[in-house]
Amino acid sequence: MPKRDFYEALGINRSANSEEIKKAYRKLAMKYHPDRNPDNAEAEKNFKEVSEAYEILKDDEKRAAYDRFGHAAFEQGGQGGGGGFGSGFADIFDEMFGAFGAGGRSHTNSGQGSDLRFNMEIDLEEAFTGKKTDIRVPASVLCGDCSGSGSEGGARPGACSGCGGAGRVRAQSGFFTVERTCPNCGGTGHMIKDPCTSCGGQGRVNKKKNLSVNIPPGVEDGTRIRLSGEGEAGVRGAPPGDLYIFLAIRPHRFFQREGVDINCRVPIPMTVAALGGAIEVPTVEGKLARVNIPEGTSTGYQLRLKGKGMSILRSKARGDMFVQTIVETPVNLTKRQKELLKEFAEKGGGSKKHSPQSQGFFDKVKELWEDLSE
Repeated sequence: MPKRDFYEALGINRSANSEEIKKAYRKLAMKYHPDRNPDNAEAEKNFKEVSEAYEILKDDEKRAAYDRFGHAAFEQGGQGGGGGFGSGFADIFDEMFGAFGAGGRSHTNSGQGSDLRFNMEIDLEEAFTGKKTDIRVPASVLCGDCSGSGSEGGARPGACSGCGGAGRVRAQSGFFTVERTCPNCGGTGHMIKDPCTSCGGQGRVNKKKNLSVNIPPGVEDGTRIRLSGEGEAGVRGAPPGDLYIFLAIRPHRFFQREGVDINCRVPIPMTVAALGGAIEVPTVEGKLARVNIPEGTSTGYQLRLKGKGMSILRSKARGDMFVQTIVETPVNLTKRQKELLKEFAEKGGGSKKHSPQSQGFFDKVKELWEDLSE
């Protein structure tokens, strides 16, 4: 199947400048990135295609050759386009994705350790007050027997004979000399003569480690906390990756959080709703707040408690708490209580004066039936 035109792959005109080319690539690479499209062969294919196109068109000399000869300019003597994962992708990967997905920066050819993701659930009260906790994370750490060098006894690795210690080799590709990662040393520039028996020459071993985490007050669901250098250990002494902790807040039995505010639905007795009175409601800090219920309160009436909501991240201020009333119908009435309610109803307790909403509704229903009967 013939290759797709590189300009068409990026969705740009042939007159596009370097900034337009980069912008188009960034947009498509974000769209088709494998981390966003797991197990999607079509997305992976498109991702490789746009990466290869960017690899060629971002370079003025390669672009000139492509404009003149098309794909044929890169089909002699190798894969000139870089297979979709060449330097073009590496140039702006960190800028685009940072710690995308599972914290996963790709440290291709650098030996740097991968970033790790750790999911943590906390209670709403812990999100309000903040929390210091310890976690146990499975990860690779520096090998203690070789001090991370990968060589038996901690000896210093020698220079790679394939690249002379440069980590990269050159090969002819069409009209150009293309520099690639050395296949012998994987880009490290070093070769180990006697690999460490404990780590197999990697300079790292799998182990669980304990870490202390500070969760600040006011965090929200989905907040990400970064622990620099606490990810996977690098290969043979290369820098480690980072650990990203993703927070999820458990549902609360009383409160519903909405940004920095808290909503709480509170049932009140019918007598309090009718006559008015005071009730005490729980707050997120574990105390009780006194709330005055006005006379004639209906279900859905909302009261605001200023400054009783959630902590605000990196601020001393707080959100508000909103109490929504639910008028409770009495149950399990005694004979005398039923008699009193009947007496109340007989004396006009269900009139429009005392129950304007229900009477207004039934008046509208009556009007509707009358209109239909005409």
